[in-house]
Amino acid sequence: MTPENILRGIYERAEATLDTSVIPDLGIRERANYVCRCTSNRAGVRLLMSCLLGKLDKPNVDPRKPYTEIGDSDSFSGRTYDEQHLAPFINEHRLPVNQTTAFLTPTLRNIDHPLTTDRELVGRPRDLYKKTLELLEDVAEQRVSADVLFVEIVRLLLQMRDEKLARINSLLKGLEQTEGALPLSSEAIVTLLKQHLACKHASRLPVLVVAAAYQAAGTRLAERILPLNPHNAADMQTGSLGDVEICLVGEDSVVTAYEMKAKRVDYNDIDTALAKIIGAPHRIDNYLFVTTDVIDPRVAEYAAGFYEQTDGVEIAILDCIGFLRHFLHLFHRVRADYLNAYQELVLNEPDSAVSQTLKEAFLALRQAAESDE
Repeated sequence: MTPENILRGIYERAEATLDTSVIPDLGIRERANYVCRCTSNRAGVRLLMSCLLGKLDKPNVDPRKPYTEIGDSDSFSGRTYDEQHLAPFINEHRLPVNQTTAFLTPTLRNIDHPLTTDRELVGRPRDLYKKTLELLEDVAEQRVSADVLFVEIVRLLLQMRDEKLARINSLLKGLEQTEGALPLSSEAIVTLLKQHLACKHASRLPVLVVAAAYQAAGTRLAERILPLNPHNAADMQTGSLGDVEICLVGEDSVVTAYEMKAKRVDYNDIDTALAKIIGAPHRIDNYLFVTTDVIDPRVAEYAAGFYEQTDGVEIAILDCIGFLRHFLHLFHRVRADYLNAYQELVLNEPDSAVSQTLKEAFLALRQAAESDE
């Protein structure tokens, strides 16, 4: 049986027992529930799934040895199972776990020993890793079978997925009640997004603020936005010039690159941008920083000084809210399209980039704003 067939069978069993746990042992059930529902760190549940899949595919391996560096005959590559088989399964069923392999997280990389309970993994929360190791030991000591635990984990993840969707749908239904009313003013939209940007863990949102502008007005500008890279992908990895890249309609060459900063833009940032501009395979027109912090006028002047040296490439620093306000007033007639584009981008981001809490916060803030109107 292939890993894909194993996963299909696990999913079918989990779906059939969605409301009832298949594990009689209360301690094991509690540990599984904790690891699955630990929203502050999703690496534990993805690690468990990888190890359990390896055990089900090759029954002779030890689920506590998902590293080939261990060198034992019963060790295996958990990362291979994770990236080759588990990732498509997670994406297909929209399971609420990390979008990338657990084996590249700082706590779980570069390990050459078994994941036994007598060793402590250094990570937060501490209980997450403690309970994860205990569950791996439960399987290794045959206190619960790998397939039964895997079914329980997928069952819990499906519950979490459905709970999240239900909350989002409820908030969207609340917004439907305001349809047909006068659209929010440009200034009201600015206030709404300022409130959203002020929420915790909002570092991805400035990217969406700019991206939504081009989605709403791109055809009027004869420009289009390239697909956004994952929030945790470095520009060096992707080969991109910035967080948001703009091309002319019908062309593939980037003419404007935006880089988002949740801190002050400094001289080093400008120098790094200059190196990207010089090393780009084609000439760009603008390299724009968008910051949510204060703009240092000396750094802004330094950036502007490269116009002639780069033969006409403008490097500038923009205030995020200032950019938003100017755009909404300049394209006042598409302000409702802008707000809908921003909402769609927010809801479509993986939870690792824009958390469920941030998504719900935006919908609640929008409903409150539109009700006030």
